[in-house]
This record gives sequence, structure tokens and C-alpha cells, in this order.
Amino acid sequence: MHAKRVVQILSIATALVLVALFHGLVAPSELTKGPQTGGFEDTMIDSLWFTKPTTPRPAHARIDEQPVAQRPRATTFPPGSAKPGINYSRVMVIPRMEDDDVVWISKELPKLDVSIYVVNNPRATIHPPKNKGHEVMIYLSYLIDNYNHLPDIVLFMHAHRWTHHNNLLLGFDASQMISALNGAHVMREGYVNLRCHWSPGCPEWLRPASMQDTLGKQEQTVLERCWRELFPFDVLPSFLAQPCCAQFALSRDRIRSIPQSRYVFYRDWILKTPLSDYISGRIWEYSWQYLFTRDSAHCPAEHVCYCDAFGMCFGGEATYKHHLELLNQIAKLREEMEAYDHGQHMNGRSDMLGINSTNLGVATDHAGRRSFLRTKIKDLEAELATQREQAQRRGADPRLRAEKCDRPWEDGDGF
Repeated sequence: MHAKRVVQILSIATALVLVALFHGLVAPSELTKGPQTGGFEDTMIDSLWFTKPTTPRPAHARIDEQPVAQRPRATTFPPGSAKPGINYSRVMVIPRMEDDDVVWISKELPKLDVSIYVVNNPRATIHPPKNKGHEVMIYLSYLIDNYNHLPDIVLFMHAHRWTHHNNLLLGFDASQMISALNGAHVMREGYVNLRCHWSPGCPEWLRPASMQDTLGKQEQTVLERCWRELFPFDVLPSFLAQPCCAQFALSRDRIRSIPQSRYVFYRDWILKTPLSDYISGRIWEYSWQYLFTRDSAHCPAEHVCYCDAFGMCFGGEATYKHHLELLNQIAKLREEMEAYDHGQHMNGRSDMLGINSTNLGVATDHAGRRSFLRTKIKDLEAELATQREQAQRRGADPRLRAEKCDRPWEDGDGF
């Protein structure tokens, strides 16, 4: 009799745990709805959290992550493998509006396979189930639709060629970034944020403990709730960080290290969340790195990113910062040149205000000043070009790349 009672109690406790988990994962508004074919409820039960993993439990997994009903574990992904002399297959996935100009892709990158989702035309050949969540809907849809036939590397990018969130030292040009991207680096890392510059996004960005609703971080106020819904078995980090703006590369192995059903789960969350298109998209902008690296903050040093990912090795952080300072000096000199060209220099402004510029000691020889500025800009640009040439030469040497990025190197690595 005692044994039967113990079994009954355990059965009831197990049922209550499952119900609690279910309620923790589903937004209150969803609980009032009837059953939906292929929806949130079906996805969760259908091999999302409770199926037996296809790979053995890593020896380094935490003891407290011993599976209960095979719940997912926040483990560190193993490093990928890269092979010298391999041309890795690639595809670029981009969302676009119907009026976005994407001709640059076929013109500048004619050999690159592309999967373009037209977000505002449900009759387009490739389109998402709903235009919501910004690029998140498209990225997840591609992962779901192509899970079983992926190339070696998938690039997730935006439709515009030139934009502020591309890399400064590659001309803010998406085509330059794609051409320069080191495929072996992506295969080795598994996940590579394609933006090297930390601002905005690093070293710390979203803090769930902060309820401050700022214009730049409106999503911060709902981060804790969203985390419980998206990663219910993982501890909420003290902050999330990575360089903006949701452009990254993934290896096939890293994509498939996560069950396809989880991508379906995440897309269902986007489809069903009451959060706005903007907020739901921003939540994911600083969550991709956690999904694919298990790191809440993914902020490689800028000079390391340029070196290992794009083959521009400046020899260290100091040389890299000096290069940026040269760019800043040139920008200021050009600004002064433009002021002269438009008659807006101090001399011109002071005369308009009735001030005698000669008494202020302001040079009146505008032609001489412009000549000096042109010469100075030319000299700095020559120094800049020399530094870039040297950086690219270092970046072409796999041994030097490893040395400058402080990672192991063995003869024959070739990457």
C-alpha cells in the first residue's frame, strides 16, 4: 500500500511540473485560445524540449543541468573545423521590401547564391508567413525551410549595400564585407557577427534589471519576460551584448546543433507575441549570440574581428586605433575644407556678424589655407593607404593572422 501511494504522489507531482512548465512558456493570452494545428502548443510538445538529444551529454555540462524529461542544456558549442584550400559553399539570406534595390548583389557578387524573402508581398516566390519581427521572421523561416539542405555557410544580411551598420574600414559596403569574409573563420567559430565595431551594442547593452524605458532601449523593459518565454530553462544573464545590427554568418554545423523544432518554436513566438514588430525584433538583435554561442556577451576585440574575419591585420590594437585616428583627422580636415568652399569659415561668419576678423587674428589667406589642407589630407591618405596595404598583407598570411589574434597555430593549418 505504501509503495502504491508513493507512485500516486510521484505521478501527480510529475503532472503538476509539466503543467507549470507549459504555463510558464505560454503567454496568458495564448492560454485562452483553442487548439491550433502546428501552433505554439503542438510545437512545444512535438520534440521541442522533451525529445532525446541526438548527441551525448558533454562531459563539461553542469551537474545541475542533468536532464529532467530531456530538457535542453546551456552548453558550450564545440569548435568547428576548417580545412585549408576549401571553397566553402555559401548562401546569403536577406529580407527586402518590394521597392528595395538589390541589383547590387547580382552585379557585385554574381557567383553568390542568394535567398531573398520579399516581406511585403505574400504572392512573391519566397515570402515569410507574416511581416513581423523585422529580419527575425526571415532568418528563422530560412532555417526552418532549409534545415535539411544547407550550404557550408549561411550569411544573414540586410538588403542595402551601403549602410551605417556595415564596417567602416570596408567602406560601409556589404559587397566588400562578403567578398573579404574568411570562410574558414566562420567554419571554425560557428557564429560570426559581421560587424566589428562595438558601438552600439558592446561591451554591455541590455540589462534586464533596468526598467528604464529609453528611446534607444525600449526592449529592455520587457527583456526579463521575453527571456522566460524564449529560454525558459536558462538563467537570465545580468546583461546581453554584441555589436548591432543583426547581420551574421553561421556554419551548417552550428545551425544543425539546434533542433529544427526550436527554430519553429522561436518563429511561433514572433508570430504570437503581443509585442510590436520593432520591440520583438530588437529583443532578438541581442539574443542571436546567446542562441548560437551560449554567451550572453559576444564582443571580440575590433582589431581581432577585422583580422580573423576579414583579413585586415593591423598588428595590434594600438596600430588599429592609430588607423582610426587618421580617419578622424582626415574627416575633420575635409569638414574645414567644405566650410571654406561654402564660405562658412570663421572669417566669413565673423564678417557677417560685423566683427573685424583681422583683429581676431583669423587668417585671411583662404587660398593658402585650402592649399595646406589639401596637402595635409593627401599626406594622411597616403599613410592610411600604406597601413591598409600592410594590414592586408598580414591578413593574407594564415600564420600571422593566428599570431595577431592570439590563437593556436600549427604548420599546415592553412587558415
